[in-house]
Amino acid sequence: MAAESPETDGPRSFMPAELHHPHSKYSQWKFKLFRVKSMEKAPLPSETPPEIGVSLGISPPGAPNIETDHGAGPASVMKLCLGGKSKENVEGPGRRVDIKLQEMETHMNHLRCLCRICGEMLAKVQGPIHEVHGNLDQGSKCILRKMGCKLTTWPEVLLKVFKVDVTEDSESIHPLSFCHRCWVVVKRGGGVCNFTRTKVPEWKPHSSHCHLCSPRKSSFQRTGRKRRKVIPRVQSLAKSSREDQGDSIAISEKRALRPFGERHSPVLRAWNKTSIQREQWVKNITHCQNDHLSIKLISEKLPVDFLLSFICLVCDHLLSDPLQSPCGHLFCRSCIIKFTHVLGPHCPACSLSCTPDDLIPPAKAFVSALLSLPLLCPCEGCGERVQLGSLKTHRLRHELGKSEKQHSTETENYLLTNKGGRPRQHLLSLTRRAQKHRLKELKTQVRVFADKEEGGDLKSVCLTLFLLALRSGNEHRQADELEALMQGRGFGLSPAVCLAIRVNTFLSCSQYHKMYRTVKASSGRQIFQPLHTLRAAEKELLPGFHQFEWQPALKNVSAACSVGIINGLSGWASSVDDSPADTISRRFRYDVALVAALKDLEEDIMEGLSETGMEDSACTLGFNVMIKECCDGMGDVSEKHGGGPAVPEKAVRFSFTVMSVSALAEGEGEEVTIFTEPKPNSELSCKPLCLMFVDESDHEMLTAVLGPIVAERKAMKESRLILSMGGMQRSFRFHFRGTGYDEKMVREMEGLEASGSTYVCTLCDSSRAEAAQNMVLHSITRSHEENLERYEIWRTNPFSESVEELRDRVKGVSAKPFMETQPTLDALHCDIGNATEFYKIFQDEIGEVYKKVNPSREERRSWRAALDKQLRKTMKLKPVMRMNGNYARRLMTMESVEVVCELVPSEERREALRELMRLYLQMKPVWRATCPAKECPDQLCRYSFNSQRFADLLSSTFKYRYNGKITNYLHKTLAHVPEIVERDGSIGAWASEGNESANKLFRRFRKMNARQSKAYELEDVLKHHWLYTSKFLQKFMEAHKDSAKAFQATIDPEEIQDPEGTSLEATDF
Repeated sequence: MAAESPETDGPRSFMPAELHHPHSKYSQWKFKLFRVKSMEKAPLPSETPPEIGVSLGISPPGAPNIETDHGAGPASVMKLCLGGKSKENVEGPGRRVDIKLQEMETHMNHLRCLCRICGEMLAKVQGPIHEVHGNLDQGSKCILRKMGCKLTTWPEVLLKVFKVDVTEDSESIHPLSFCHRCWVVVKRGGGVCNFTRTKVPEWKPHSSHCHLCSPRKSSFQRTGRKRRKVIPRVQSLAKSSREDQGDSIAISEKRALRPFGERHSPVLRAWNKTSIQREQWVKNITHCQNDHLSIKLISEKLPVDFLLSFICLVCDHLLSDPLQSPCGHLFCRSCIIKFTHVLGPHCPACSLSCTPDDLIPPAKAFVSALLSLPLLCPCEGCGERVQLGSLKTHRLRHELGKSEKQHSTETENYLLTNKGGRPRQHLLSLTRRAQKHRLKELKTQVRVFADKEEGGDLKSVCLTLFLLALRSGNEHRQADELEALMQGRGFGLSPAVCLAIRVNTFLSCSQYHKMYRTVKASSGRQIFQPLHTLRAAEKELLPGFHQFEWQPALKNVSAACSVGIINGLSGWASSVDDSPADTISRRFRYDVALVAALKDLEEDIMEGLSETGMEDSACTLGFNVMIKECCDGMGDVSEKHGGGPAVPEKAVRFSFTVMSVSALAEGEGEEVTIFTEPKPNSELSCKPLCLMFVDESDHEMLTAVLGPIVAERKAMKESRLILSMGGMQRSFRFHFRGTGYDEKMVREMEGLEASGSTYVCTLCDSSRAEAAQNMVLHSITRSHEENLERYEIWRTNPFSESVEELRDRVKGVSAKPFMETQPTLDALHCDIGNATEFYKIFQDEIGEVYKKVNPSREERRSWRAALDKQLRKTMKLKPVMRMNGNYARRLMTMESVEVVCELVPSEERREALRELMRLYLQMKPVWRATCPAKECPDQLCRYSFNSQRFADLLSSTFKYRYNGKITNYLHKTLAHVPEIVERDGSIGAWASEGNESANKLFRRFRKMNARQSKAYELEDVLKHHWLYTSKFLQKFMEAHKDSAKAFQATIDPEEIQDPEGTSLEATDF
């Protein structure tokens, strides 16, 4: 009996010396290795004879001699670490062992086995391994380009998808590769977004407590620190039987291997009780005694260390379907799964964390060695020596040799016996519940196979079985479709693409459903999604889907977030003398619509943040959002369908555009613009807020309908929006600019007199005579606050003045301003107004009005007819009843002037006309450009000179027309453009062209959603108009431009032979 060592306090300290493994004290000394301050020279291996190995008949090479006393010094510790060799024998004379470099090398080897993105082991994931810092391979580049991603390197793609910057990774801290599973996530997100919940781990430098290199220490070892209270666990108990403790061969401090031969009586009763308890625990957990093979069946006497590697560390049987843990230990598959399920996810041998997902099959060389072990057949009367890999076949022969009555139960389970009664029905004719019952066992087997071989991907296994069945039945066409669907290139379109196709092609519900049924019947495939799928997809894009919060809460506005389309006449009876409404109006709540518009721009905003290099921690002051508001009448929109109350057949639309989003970083003085609308005057960026059947001339009705919008707008200016953007709660403040109004609408909202008033301008206080006398030198003096003050003077008349004196004091303010507008110039209507004036100048020059005093109406008609005939004959310009943008764009060119000059008799007047048009064309880009400082800097610098020259021509050569009078838009063009450009930076970007371009969309959507009730019709028009402006659907249309070609290929596959032929546009649907 060996003397008890004070260094051990576990149950092994009471065992006899014969049961102690020679490495038991080494396992306790190795934790003190790095506490040794000075390392002395270790003795040579010949100085320490292996005493214990000789006594047991085992002589492993280089086994160290561990004495029972604890007098071993640092030299013996170093010798143990070097396997019984001295430092000179290992590293050479004069060299030291660099432990730190060895640790770093081990740490970097561990990092090379892990995925940079998800942290999983690369060996677990099937598929190729991709370099983090490399360029995209050809296959990945082609796949991502089809989804609209033009990036070429993996660092850019990973930053885009996982929001992880890998350009500054270090080889000693971060892994250099990522797994195929993360590559699939990149592919499904199109290289721009992430549809999974992949959590990127935080990689830290190597330290003494590194979780990759330092395993958790055993609970019963003493490390020099304060002992912790230990809960007895199964893995700390000895794995020996109840009867043969006496002749056990010590293998390690936790395991004991019984030798072959007769059983002996137990030696230590105190230790026998614990092993009995542990064996009973294992039996109750694994239940593998009848399934797994005992080590006693090995026919040859093999080395103990060799046999130990083929034994399960849970049940002490031979390995059956082995699995390997990350720490290198081996277990039976069923045993380790049951063990971790009962006692927690940790390794039974070393207590390191080990989940079932971390287990992998061992190397093929080890499996081959396991299957080649020689065993004795356990069947009675056989005794034949068979390899482990052939034992199952050998035992099956014994089963087949018996009589048919004694077939195994497993074979009988697959026999389809008819026990009488109803005939057995076919699987497809059963109900879904009966199908589940019949295929219950098969489903279980397939699931077990999927968990074992394919990482739990049950869907892929079933689809592959179906694909193989189709191939074996020579149904290759259906098999090709299934294979395309499995590879992510199936013919079925996503709901978002189908919704974009329906909205962009203006298909009604019945038309789309007819197309859906026709394509499905003709091609046999469900290419388009049904209508109910489209309705579910459009809910996420319409206002009222996202959650948000206002701080402080909006005044007189509900805090509810899920608010969709509401009645625009809410609260009418309590505000307008209890009179019934003579109109129909539908709108979104302003704040809810702004939230939906920001969420639609979420990807662009996050991309702008990454491009500007701003981190989330720097955006503490929130974001500023600039909104352009537009409101204009659509004229007569009468249709022959529709019922309901008698309402005006003129409509007004109020819309808005998100012009820019900027952020002010902490510690910086200037804001950084992270998003700017690339097409501010397009109908695709002008989002509708309110639609109403109102005549824009009806001031009372218009102010009553737009009153709630004005109240919501005022409340939002005094609060800030809290909205989730990019996975974080962010703050937004809104700034509104009412610039998208024509002259008539501005006068309605600001309470000014009509356009023919003496006060010609909505920006300054000049009268028409003053503006004609001095055409250039004027400045902006009007504002919304000043108009309110003037209205109070007009209403109260505090100085008791006459009407003319009071009108001159308030400068034309005759009604209460109800909505704030930005004092600016609308570029579109300015161009139309000036073209109208030039059209009249052309008529006057054809008739030589400068020579006549008062021409008759018949003469003017003849001049106009001659002008229209000449323009139609030469430029193919058809006469219009009212000037529009397209006509004005073609009329205001030098080509049209040359055409008109053919009808002007005097050469001097022709030159004057050419000079007038030349000056106008040099000034026009300044107010039409989105950014004049970049697009036309020369014209901007010469604008003052050109405007002065233009004014001189009007006051001299064309004095007959501009003697004491001038039009509104000519006055604004000559007097106020430089000041507005200097203040706002642009005039053309803030025009109402997008709102005007959307007029045709109203008529298209009204025909698309024709109903008996105009109220429901207006709701559908508002909904589909909002979807038409969705950036999300526009990106889908860009990414799936070849959908029409795929659709045509499914219907007529013979007609399209070349896959690289001419592609159809999405609008061809």
